[in-house]
Parts: sequence; C-alpha cells; structure tokens
Amino acid sequence: MPGGSALESQMSKMKTKSSAKKRFKLTATGKVKVQQAGKRHGMIKRTNKFIRNARGTTVLSDQDARIVKKFMPYG
Repeated sequence: MPGGSALESQMSKMKTKSSAKKRFKLTATGKVKVQQAGKRHGMIKRTNKFIRNARGTTVLSDQDARIVKKFMPYG
C-alpha cells in the first residue's frame, strides 16, 4: 500500500437522509419527535380545536419510528 494506512480499508460512513434530518429529532430515550401535521395551509377550514391540539410536537408510533431510524443511522 504505497502512501496508505490501515484505516483506509474501513467501510465508508452511512449517509443520513437530508429529508429526515430536517423533519425529525430523536429523544434521549430513542423516540422520534416530529412536528404536528396539518398546520401548513388551509387553516380557514380547520376547527379551532384542531388548530389548538396540533401545536408543538408529537412522538411517532413505534412502527413509523422504526422506518425513520433507518434513515438516521447516527441519531
């Protein structure tokens, strides 16, 4: 190996999906946090109760979180 070292034979790092890192965060316990859906546009047709309940963030279900975690290999 001219000019190389033993470190060059390691596997390359996995890439995080850019769309996932913009939309999701992981909690300390490994759950996936996400913004509430349905608040981007069309507020005129939504009820006040819906808008009020859709504030802040929510935690994804275990089935959906499993999919998202594949896109974010390093958290």
